[in-house]
Amino acid sequence: MTTVTRSGEGTDTPYSLSHLDALESEAVHIFREVAGEFERPVILFSGGKDSIVMLHLALKAFTPAPVPFALLHVDTGHNFPEVLDHRDHTAHTHNLRLHIASVQDYIDRGTLKERPDGTRNPLQTLPLTEKIQHEKFDAVFGGGRRDEEKARAKERVFSLRDEFSQWDPRRQRPELWNLYNGRHAPGEHVRVFPLSNWTELDVWQYIAREDIALPEIYYAHEREVFQRDGMWLTAGDWGGPRDGETVEKRQVRYRTVGDMSCTGAVDSDADTIDKVIAEITASRLTERGATRADDKLSEAAMEDRKREGYF
Repeated sequence: MTTVTRSGEGTDTPYSLSHLDALESEAVHIFREVAGEFERPVILFSGGKDSIVMLHLALKAFTPAPVPFALLHVDTGHNFPEVLDHRDHTAHTHNLRLHIASVQDYIDRGTLKERPDGTRNPLQTLPLTEKIQHEKFDAVFGGGRRDEEKARAKERVFSLRDEFSQWDPRRQRPELWNLYNGRHAPGEHVRVFPLSNWTELDVWQYIAREDIALPEIYYAHEREVFQRDGMWLTAGDWGGPRDGETVEKRQVRYRTVGDMSCTGAVDSDADTIDKVIAEITASRLTERGATRADDKLSEAAMEDRKREGYF
């Protein structure tokens, strides 16, 4: 908890700022800083919980004026329908322009090829980077948090990407006293992470406090799933289940949401936000460590993708 002392009439009155208020204040500052420094920022928005919280913070940062940024989603073609519905509803509700970069379009043109394992998450990099270059976005907001994964823990709030959208950890810039350096050469851009210092628990506590609506798959529900590599996956056109993989109905929920082919559900009875918070408090695994197959391809899977231009 942060405490600020305010001088009154001959007395000092302490003013306490909760940890959620401090995180919110930091994120709002980041959004306003980007609005002042950059010409064409955009918010990566998938309809997942982190991007929903990020947009909520952006709305707070500029109210009563509209958010001065568009939204961008890289659609793999294997996304959960519930999440896509929430994405479209949110963009319509707040009258925001939604850019969509489609992995399927690249596959249809032969620019990208399907992977043997069926997952399209690693295929998002090219559509993302080309969309950024085509639209000349110079700042791209992402919902990444340092507690999710070790490569993300290395990244600064303002993360410089070169003209090929690649990330070089050796080019990290110091960020002392909340001073952010957005300087970049023509063709380069900056990835910006307003939720860097948040944890999964912080996100859920903030969702509860602000009464933020989420896709229902974040709460416990019955779903037909099958097990692969220790995770419960949803059957779909992406290639599951294979021979010998049995579909069964279980009560599950999703801690994080991405491509259906690599995002696992967890057994859960947490059908309310209070139960979700209690479940996360007791968990010993990060959400990506527990449910994202694409992070298990190698020890440096996320860092390798980030170097190539991934989120």
